[in-house]
Amino acid sequence: MSDSLKKFLKIAVPILIGLGLVFYSYASTTPEDRTKILEAIKNADPIWVVLSVAIGILSHVSRAIRWNYLLDPMGYRPKLVNNVLIILTSYFANTLVLRSGEFLRATALNTYENVPFEKGFGTIVTERIIDLIMLLLIITIALLVQTDVILGILEENGIGLAGSLTLLLVGVVGLLISIRLIKKSSSKLAVKIKTFLTGLLDGVLSIFKMKRRGAFVFHTLLIWACYIAMFWVIKFTVPETTDLPLGAFLVAFVAGAFAMATTNGGLGLFPIMVTAALSVYGISKTSGDAYGWIMWTAQTLMVVVFGTISFIVLPLLNRNR
Repeated sequence: MSDSLKKFLKIAVPILIGLGLVFYSYASTTPEDRTKILEAIKNADPIWVVLSVAIGILSHVSRAIRWNYLLDPMGYRPKLVNNVLIILTSYFANTLVLRSGEFLRATALNTYENVPFEKGFGTIVTERIIDLIMLLLIITIALLVQTDVILGILEENGIGLAGSLTLLLVGVVGLLISIRLIKKSSSKLAVKIKTFLTGLLDGVLSIFKMKRRGAFVFHTLLIWACYIAMFWVIKFTVPETTDLPLGAFLVAFVAGAFAMATTNGGLGLFPIMVTAALSVYGISKTSGDAYGWIMWTAQTLMVVVFGTISFIVLPLLNRNR
């Protein structure tokens, strides 16, 4: 297979999967359901949607501030406005080509702030590692907070408490055995996994080398608090989800996060995953779909609109470069 074909498939396949899932979502609902979903979306209070978008922008500004804490030890201190515009542009790029935003961020930082590509990209990798750790932490919190719900689902499927503990024990033992085998193995896959785990550890340890560790941790927590908050406030746009507890939205948030990482901007998959998560709490498919589409549409429009503006404004603000 030629390199050009591989590049084309990397771009086309996620988009085609997303469009296929949109069609699946459409085909799996009746005309009556689709009418109800559209009515729910039309009747959504725009105040909550605007608030969700505003919280999303705050998370990007916080990320831009935090980025400088990683660049500062290397002697670079980019303008905050450039950081914000570069980040918004990169998120917009990710909606078009999966994972392209990271390379665009490093390239733009080199172009407008003279930060070498490899150093800028290294800080972005560290960011992604920290974000992965935060996502794992939220998954753990969701499991702890919603233990009763999860056990209830397992019992419905014929797995009681004893079975759950057995599965957990098997998982832990399996993980330990896998780690031992990976350490001893010299295969390409094992080397990739060891490299990833080493990078994960380096990313965590890099925090302790910063001058402003406390500020970095604060902004990391703020970024993820914003992510959850922008998810949570949308519940007020759909009557059936208004009274759901925060724990339910943590579960839905995790489902949505995996969807965002799978297709371009969560295209097609995001509403399906979120609806499935909310159905565990008795939310109807109609309300779940309405919530998922409102959430996805609001955040996608935010990324597209502000990303496009940033793409235009960034070179204008840096005409001398």
